[in-house]
Amino acid sequence: MKTRFSLLIIASLLLIGCKSKNSTAIMMIEKEIQFNANKEKVWELLTNPAITKQYMYGCEVLSDWEIGGSIFWKGQTEDGKEVTYVKGKIVEYKKGKRVTFTMFDPNMEIEDIPENYLSLTYDLKEKNNKTILKLTQGNFATVALGEKRYEESLKGWEMVIPTMKQIVEQ
Repeated sequence: MKTRFSLLIIASLLLIGCKSKNSTAIMMIEKEIQFNANKEKVWELLTNPAITKQYMYGCEVLSDWEIGGSIFWKGQTEDGKEVTYVKGKIVEYKKGKRVTFTMFDPNMEIEDIPENYLSLTYDLKEKNNKTILKLTQGNFATVALGEKRYEESLKGWEMVIPTMKQIVEQ
């Protein structure tokens, strides 16, 4: 059976377990990935549905990329049924540079309320003909099933990042 996709795999490998000033636990995932490619090519990797389908378990990212607009990650089951695996809203958008969106897996058995949405930011910087993609996702400490979602994200990234690099650098 096809591996169940969750955008929560869009994450990275650093867990910060600390207390903020208001004593709320913080559990974030941060990752910097260097690509031997320009920013435009990396941006296409992140925002073009035909390309995301190649590395994100057959799922396409769909959005109008407008602040306040919706974002969906959709794919198909083995029997051809279309499924929305992740949904959210665009919070910040600077084409070719940075995007932040909320994210929620509607297939999880948790309540679809704002408190259960995570946030994901892609931030691109170009230096010496290379691009650094910084991913920041969280706060897992404040959402239902946070630890489980965090662990799934880490495992997913271990599988996805090498394929992302291969696609961009070929």
